[in-house]
Amino acid sequence: MSTAIRFPSTTGLELEDAKNALRETVRTSRAARSPRQREEAAATFAEHGVQAVGDARCVAAYVSASTEPDTSLLIDALHERGVRLLLPVLGPGLARCWGEYTSREELAQRAPGRPLEPAGEVFPPEALAEAEVVIAPALAVDQDGIRLGQGGGWYDRALLHRAPDTPVLAMVHEAELIVDAPLPRAAHDIPVDAVITEERWFLIDGSPFAHTTP
Repeated sequence: MSTAIRFPSTTGLELEDAKNALRETVRTSRAARSPRQREEAAATFAEHGVQAVGDARCVAAYVSASTEPDTSLLIDALHERGVRLLLPVLGPGLARCWGEYTSREELAQRAPGRPLEPAGEVFPPEALAEAEVVIAPALAVDQDGIRLGQGGGWYDRALLHRAPDTPVLAMVHEAELIVDAPLPRAAHDIPVDAVITEERWFLIDGSPFAHTTP
């Protein structure tokens, strides 16, 4: 079992200050993980991610950054099953667009500091409505499904384009689950329906999820 992160108290802090304190704690913890630990976790993240997605035929996922939970094996596993994969692409005017995954070789860095993105056709933000499941990055998730993002608001805005019944799954390390206190939440923060970790996947209590069950 993973050892839970010792999160700092955010009592008395403004919303963004509280979120930033928690973000810094998780980023420090992730940076301390060795390449071997990340590689080993990638296999079980993929195993549980495939189970969570179930029989969905179109999934929106993302290419992980170096210290994030590794999505590479999950993406490959879903692709090998014939699942259509939509990955984030930064479109014109910083639009939140999507591209279709075809192979690792076709991933490219379109701009400095950006994650790898599909090199083919760019689809508009509304293309997310085609996804039956959305796998979103997160730094932490609390027991109510509130997701702590990186701070740019990309996913909170992008998720507005998903179909109304499309579940959102967050991918975090087991140690990044917050069970003793709620995360600070803004009005635009969208709760997730399920969580994938390197140890398991599970539904958030009260969230309907039609594709499969644990």
